[in-house]
Amino acid sequence: MKREFLLLLNMVLLSLSYSCNAQSDKGEVSESQLQSGMVKVYYFHFTQRCATCRAIEDETKKAIDELYSGALEEEKIAFIALNLEEEDGERMAEKLNISGQTLLIVKGGEQVNLTNEGFLYARTDPEKLREALQKAIGEI
Repeated sequence: MKREFLLLLNMVLLSLSYSCNAQSDKGEVSESQLQSGMVKVYYFHFTQRCATCRAIEDETKKAIDELYSGALEEEKIAFIALNLEEEDGERMAEKLNISGQTLLIVKGGEQVNLTNEGFLYARTDPEKLREALQKAIGEI
């Protein structure tokens, strides 16, 4: 019985590590993205998502819509949700060096990874996620 419990616990922990794999890398972006001058907010996810994963997308989209409505209309900022299990998502993840669920701001030649903030605050304190997004994006 104890052995079965440990096996089940290991399987659950393993599945969670694959479904909510937060990234912490900070790197450079391609020359074409740098030249576009547009701020891009990417949310990479898998097909099967937990409530927190959905909340990250919803709260990020909501914050971008509210904080940067003018910039959205002028196409100075974009929110892009990509499924890592689809071709477009795989291709962009490879280009940006992403391997798991990630909330990433690409601005100028810099990437700012807000995945940890997303998982910490999207469901429990969306205002803190909003503040982190605003700090990372800044003025547009």
